[in-house]
Amino acid sequence: MSLHPDPIGEISVETARVAHAAFLKGTVAMRLREEFDALYRDEDFQALYPNRGQPALVPWRLALITIFQFFEHLSDRQAADAVRARIDWKFALGLDLADPGFHFSVLTEFRARLVVGQADHLLLDTMLERFKERGLVKARGRQRTDSTHVLGAVRDLHLLELVGETLRATLDDLAAVVPDWLRTLAPPAWFERYGHRVEDSRLPRSREKREALALEIGADGFQLLDALDAPTAPPAVRTVTMVQTMRRVWQIHYARDEGQLRWRPVAELPPVADRLQSPYDPEMHYSMKRQFEWSGYKVHITETCDDDAAHLVTHVETCPAMQLDTTSTAGIHERLAARELLPAEHFVDSAYINARLLVGSRLDYGVALEGPVRGVASWQFHAGQGYDLSHFTIDWEGERVTCPKGKVSVSWRASRNANGSPRILAQFSRSDCGACAARALCTATKAARRHVYFHPRAEYDALNAARVRMRDPAWKERYHARAGVEGTLSQGVRAFGMRRSRYIGLAKTGLQQVCIAAAMNVSRIVNCLNGRPRAQTRVTPFAALAPVA
Repeated sequence: MSLHPDPIGEISVETARVAHAAFLKGTVAMRLREEFDALYRDEDFQALYPNRGQPALVPWRLALITIFQFFEHLSDRQAADAVRARIDWKFALGLDLADPGFHFSVLTEFRARLVVGQADHLLLDTMLERFKERGLVKARGRQRTDSTHVLGAVRDLHLLELVGETLRATLDDLAAVVPDWLRTLAPPAWFERYGHRVEDSRLPRSREKREALALEIGADGFQLLDALDAPTAPPAVRTVTMVQTMRRVWQIHYARDEGQLRWRPVAELPPVADRLQSPYDPEMHYSMKRQFEWSGYKVHITETCDDDAAHLVTHVETCPAMQLDTTSTAGIHERLAARELLPAEHFVDSAYINARLLVGSRLDYGVALEGPVRGVASWQFHAGQGYDLSHFTIDWEGERVTCPKGKVSVSWRASRNANGSPRILAQFSRSDCGACAARALCTATKAARRHVYFHPRAEYDALNAARVRMRDPAWKERYHARAGVEGTLSQGVRAFGMRRSRYIGLAKTGLQQVCIAAAMNVSRIVNCLNGRPRAQTRVTPFAALAPVA
């Protein structure tokens, strides 16, 4: 399927007449076409199509249809029906009233082309570029970021269900590729045991019977894996992806000690976040935030928050559910820098900040990372007595530390914490600490001397400056801007289905989140161009009756 770009034509007179007659005030789709007659162009998608082959459907139209689809929370079939039946969509797409449309599977193929071409951000990036040309979004303003959970499209399975369903799914996939080979390998009991989904049968209740079933499934699985590894196995089995998934599951949940099969107890298993939850989506992981648990993914949303412009989503990043937020901060800045949309101030919560990011964001990107930093963790600080690190004087040039009693450290060496981040370790003399009358206020360890452990100078200064800034009322007032991102997440969840993945896999789920962000931008930019002010936080009629304190 090839692409030969053509210029975007004019809207037919009849389509425009009927659309304006039917919608006197216009619709979002119509206003978008009137304001941006070329929001997407065929040239934007040139790299995703070969130069030879059957002509493809016009990609700029498919891109717009995809945005409209997520704007109205439609399925592929409903979106294809809307192209045939909706007058305002025909107006936005430049189609004749009699245009028959296309089969809904074309939308699936278009999304697959974006995923395979690693162009999942293309719809949002291109949209933001067109908005920049109109001056509707700008760099070096204020932006904010927060994250929310995304439930996977498949359910997570109990351990016994997981191994049983993994083996059944592997047999199903092998049956489609090498049916004759599998027919000669499978004993009659397998057809009874794995001929239907695990949840369709009733699992044993007693612990002994469940473990016996787990060992039975494990033995069957190893019999299959041994046959797959044999020299006589057909070469085609190497193309079955589910076989690799099964190997991972068996490696985690089973052990063969001196030829004896063993079902691993939970205590021997890796952390639940590192294990597979379902063979049908190996990239879906378990995570927990405060008291909420889920299996799926996590999405980070970054948007502008300047008072004099529309609040538009500038970046979306979907990642594994258990990935820490701090690991995403630098990547967000890198992506914004590539789009020339870096903010001057970036408002985040404490999960996105550490000392290294405070320094790196400023040095590498000129971004002031604004947010609360974690407090001091020493027992002296929490007890409100004794000497924590703030009571010590650090001489950076002389590489020594002076304690509150005037004693000077005798060693200074570079170190690293458990995550590999650089730290400095300074120790005091045994003779100074051993004879000190204030030793009980300084250290609770049984060692004869005190040591202090702190960040390198740039990070140390940035961390302390952030802690001082947190107590400034003016900063607290400016930081209120971050709260607005909660409304964006609420809009994404309630109006666009952001927390439920439609698709299986990280890449497809990430594309869904990008399409949702682009749909949110369409809604916001049309409201902005129509002169509609941003709505304030809604108050229910009953809550409005409450007396003012």
